[in-house]
Amino acid sequence: MRSQGDAAQEQYITARKNPALQQVRRLLSSRRERETAGLYAGEGTKLLAEAVRHCPGLHTVILAEGISMDTPEGVRRIRVPAEVLASVSTMDAPQGAIFLCCLPEKQTFVPRAGMLLLDGLQDPGNLGTILRTADALDVPVALLEGCADPYSPKTVRASMGAVFRAPVVQTTWAEVRSSCRRAGIPIGVTALSPRAEDIRRADAASMAVVVGSEGQGVRREILESAQRELIIPMNDHCESLNAAVAAAIVMWQMKN
Repeated sequence: MRSQGDAAQEQYITARKNPALQQVRRLLSSRRERETAGLYAGEGTKLLAEAVRHCPGLHTVILAEGISMDTPEGVRRIRVPAEVLASVSTMDAPQGAIFLCCLPEKQTFVPRAGMLLLDGLQDPGNLGTILRTADALDVPVALLEGCADPYSPKTVRASMGAVFRAPVVQTTWAEVRSSCRRAGIPIGVTALSPRAEDIRRADAASMAVVVGSEGQGVRREILESAQRELIIPMNDHCESLNAAVAAAIVMWQMKN
């Protein structure tokens, strides 16, 4: 590890229009920029500490003056005034650190019983929370079409380091359907339907279960192809649950 004291190896930047800082702004705001550059950005000292411990692709660390953090050898270090870092940050109260990581290589989808599939989940905070919960419960997750970018700064922050510990699998419904069929894994979907089975009585651990988007739920194409429909029982006056909460309940049932 390289310590904060290695000042000679740090680059000091004061200009807000420095090309390195301009790239960071683009990475924080644009999925296309992240995919083109092969990099994504995270913010905060606590999250940086998680990246130092768990992310093999840690690339660049930008620290405000007065912030002390150890970083691995070979990681680029940039030091900036606090007001310059604040001009780049997307946080209301910047914590003195922004860092860049290499996007991991695309992962092949492998069907597994007791896995969670996310369909069209668009809120990055919900996505990050689900990834964090899945990491805690050791539940494999795959993202289908239409999901938020798992490497957006909001998702990375909400995941609390889960995206560093395991690459996020992104795939298609066509691939999931064919792979699960070959593996003999039934697909269940969460649905508000008279046909849906109470999830407490279902063997969720034997299925791959789809949780749909916040507004639309699971796509009709998936609903029509799934072998099982599952419902989370709730009071009649409640229409639905937050997607991250619903996913957490599904994952808890998978483990129990």
